Amino acid sequence: MSLKQFLQFKLSQKLSPQQIQLMKLIQLPTQAFEQRLKQELEENPALDTGKESDAVDDSYDEFDNSEDDYNDNESIDAEDINIDEYLSDDEIPEYRTQANNYSADDEEKTVPYAAGTSFTQHLINQLNTFRLTEQEEEIAYFLVGSVDESGYIRRSLSDITDDLAFTQNVYTTEEEVESVLKIVHQLDPAGVGARNLQECLSIQLHRKEQHPDVEMATAIIDKGFEQFTKKHYKKLMQKFGIDEEALKDAIEEIERLNPKPGGSYAGNNKIVEHIVPDFAIRIVDGELELTLNGRNAPELHVSREYNNMLKGYKESKEKSKAQKDAVMFIKQKLDAAKWFIEAVRQRQQTLFVTMSAIMHYQKEFFLTGDERNLRPMILKDIADEIEMDVSTVSRVANSKYVDTPYGTKLIKEFFSESMTNDQGEEVSTREIKKILETVIEEEDKKKPMTDEALSKILKEKGYPIARRTVAKYREQLDIPVARLRKEL
Repeated sequence: MSLKQFLQFKLSQKLSPQQIQLMKLIQLPTQAFEQRLKQELEENPALDTGKESDAVDDSYDEFDNSEDDYNDNESIDAEDINIDEYLSDDEIPEYRTQANNYSADDEEKTVPYAAGTSFTQHLINQLNTFRLTEQEEEIAYFLVGSVDESGYIRRSLSDITDDLAFTQNVYTTEEEVESVLKIVHQLDPAGVGARNLQECLSIQLHRKEQHPDVEMATAIIDKGFEQFTKKHYKKLMQKFGIDEEALKDAIEEIERLNPKPGGSYAGNNKIVEHIVPDFAIRIVDGELELTLNGRNAPELHVSREYNNMLKGYKESKEKSKAQKDAVMFIKQKLDAAKWFIEAVRQRQQTLFVTMSAIMHYQKEFFLTGDERNLRPMILKDIADEIEMDVSTVSRVANSKYVDTPYGTKLIKEFFSESMTNDQGEEVSTREIKKILETVIEEEDKKKPMTDEALSKILKEKGYPIARRTVAKYREQLDIPVARLRKEL
């Protein structure tokens, strides 16, 4: 076999660094975008915010954006750089002169967090009030350290005993560990340290002031927990020899208990995730008004110091090698700053255009707030309307929120598949789910409807869907089966 050389022409698509940067910025929600912006400002000294300058940069578009200038492998002589292209007496890009949705002072940029005692430390502080031997104290501390954020110890006593021996050099027995565990069960909040839901509820009931309803509730949890969880109320009444009214009072006592005692500790010192809406929709004089969160439109410009450096180089008569190297470094940073400023501008425009199309497509919903008015909408519908790629719409919708008169909504929730009703009209599956949810809310809780019965009611309302489809929608709505919806 002989080796041959030949030329071949081939067309291929390749994303430029600017396009990749833009795609990454578009998919970021507001808070993540702020972090990315902060990172870029720290890494690129040529990029600056507009807080210290009142000038307007009218020459932003005069920068040379040809791909040749961005080829890292290209050898460029400092003498060939047209410094005038990088110099400007103004600082802020032209698009910043347009009216913004919010002033920079309108929104609090940071959320203060109150310092507090951790949940584990809260339990340890209580342990210090008990008289324990040195070994019991070590076991108790280990047990408290095994409590999860819900307040449970989800490991077996044998595993805990082994871990104490291998990691703490504490040799004990399961009986001793269980005896110390009973001390942990005395800590607040009530129910902490339980190994399962039954034990958690039982601990809370035993610590309540005893009266007939509490005593019956305790008996149900301790001796009839399985029948209680499966809502076999008739079996419970037969087992304990009580009537329906007494059972109802006991169940009310159980419903007042906290199944997750760890979550009730106010000082658990967990950072709460705050959702910052990327958009806001308001109804003004019967028309919808869309605004973009002001945090998505930062003031960015090229640093004045870098402009002064280039001016100094241009005006100097003798240009040393060190100065030429400095100019090359400055040019790289200026190019990166230009790319980032342009990407931020395009991100802002893409977000607004996409959300505006979604808002007008779902105009009836945003005017009324009724989910039954949601139109069937897929990513391609919006992509075709704004003449962008489906992937771009997906990036905008996937992790962004919009503040509406009816609460803060995740944008991707407005997208749904379509289904044909008995009149031949295309309706959203969200509309069907909302009707299904309403029907279940209005059902007789003493005799909840099965999926088959729900399917018949929806068919009567004009939505011919099968029983298995009803079951699928019910599960998506996190609604249990008929037996578990039963109430006294």
